[in-house]
Amino acid sequence: MSSVSRLPDAVLRPLRGGNAFESTVEQLATAVRLGVFAYGEQLPPERELAARLGVSRMTLREAIAALRDSGLVTTRRGRGGGTVVVYQGEDQIGQNRAGVRHGASLIDALDFRRVVEPGAAYLAAGRSLSADQRAWLTASELEVRSAPDNAVHRVADSRLHLAIATLSGSPMLIEAVTRAQSALQELLAAIPVLPANISHSNAQHKAIVAAVLAGDEDGARAYMEEHCDATSALLRGLLG
Repeated sequence: MSSVSRLPDAVLRPLRGGNAFESTVEQLATAVRLGVFAYGEQLPPERELAARLGVSRMTLREAIAALRDSGLVTTRRGRGGGTVVVYQGEDQIGQNRAGVRHGASLIDALDFRRVVEPGAAYLAAGRSLSADQRAWLTASELEVRSAPDNAVHRVADSRLHLAIATLSGSPMLIEAVTRAQSALQELLAAIPVLPANISHSNAQHKAIVAAVLAGDEDGARAYMEEHCDATSALLRGLLG
């Protein structure tokens, strides 16, 4: 067996944590971008890939759809069909990726967010919130969940995160979260909108807001960390 044929076994590993969809996208997209699965090569069968990653076949199919939407793979139907890599290198990346952070700059932005936003959620949960503040937070979460289209959803998402930061009561944290959200929106604009991620994100928002309203500081921080990790996994996988 050649060293190339062993690469998937070395690179793909069982997932850990609660962000199965996002982590699957990260692993598969990274494997494609790094040539573990080369141009024109067919991905292993669904059953084999799902077992290797330790995810359900439904999660795997949703992740492959995300790669397809990102222009990394295509799926051929019928006899002899399967998912084939069409990615040939950075030159094929679309205009929406021009100037977008990648490499160390991308990781720096994601790490920055991973530090400041969970801290803001922790502080917000520890505050004695007024009825108006509680209603504002609840309404902000509902606006994200009920957004009629992707553009409205993205704006409502940012507003929710800024609302949580505002309720932390720290002007410096509000400024930091604003910077983090600004960088995040730039990054998200460079990848396709993925329905599975939106659904997962909405559920995490609901858990974060519930923890803040319940005064559960550790829970609010943990849920926000998981939320940040999910987005980071997608962006690391699709932007690199």
